[in-house]
Amino acid sequence: MIRAFLALAAALWAADAAAVECRDLTHDGNRYTVCEADADAEDLRLFLNDSEGDLLGQFSAVNAELAGEGRQLVFAMNAGMYHDDRSPVGHYVENGAEVMRVIANPGPGNFGLLPNGVFCIRDGRADVIETLRFVETAPECRFATQSGPMLVIDGELHPRFLPDSTSRYIRNGVGTSADGKRVVFAISNDYVTFHEFGSLFRDVLKTPQALYFDGKVSRLYAPQLGRSDIGFALGPIVGIVEAMQ
Repeated sequence: MIRAFLALAAALWAADAAAVECRDLTHDGNRYTVCEADADAEDLRLFLNDSEGDLLGQFSAVNAELAGEGRQLVFAMNAGMYHDDRSPVGHYVENGAEVMRVIANPGPGNFGLLPNGVFCIRDGRADVIETLRFVETAPECRFATQSGPMLVIDGELHPRFLPDSTSRYIRNGVGTSADGKRVVFAISNDYVTFHEFGSLFRDVLKTPQALYFDGKVSRLYAPQLGRSDIGFALGPIVGIVEAMQ
């Protein structure tokens, strides 16, 4: 009886641990936090406004909204660039409803540093897709957020990244596997260049496609690491959701 109870407890613990696995690592002298999940197994969502249409903007507000359905965040981070009113700069879809269209043309700032891309969440998979490829293939995303620049494109770094760049910020982004099952989120804990950050996804995390979310405002919610970054209100937020324990 005791052995069976321990086996059940271990199985339940393993199931909980499998939702998302976060860890700290160092690459090329820079420190990062990486959170990895199986997109086929987890409840992966994007959040912008609450049920009344008001901006969420904070991890705590997302958790408060989820509590109404008996669920909670087990991971979250900011997920794309936004205007002063926190509306998405590029394409944004939530629960199948398009909030903002795709922006395919070049423009100022990091978002317009083409190629940029779209993080698309579908049933059973999640993919980073370069924007022109996204427009051409027109996948049906349950959730989607556009950001830029791409960090890794078909296994290669963005062509505009310079090894000797002096532009350093706290940065965060996401990478996905070719089959869309493995999704890896990362945030730097040191000020890093685009080249250094992209190299993390290409050389360490081994994701053939990776997308930059933002810099300077980058924040992470990872309760298993005791981390809940605070700051000014965010725009789009990506999170992994599970039933409250």
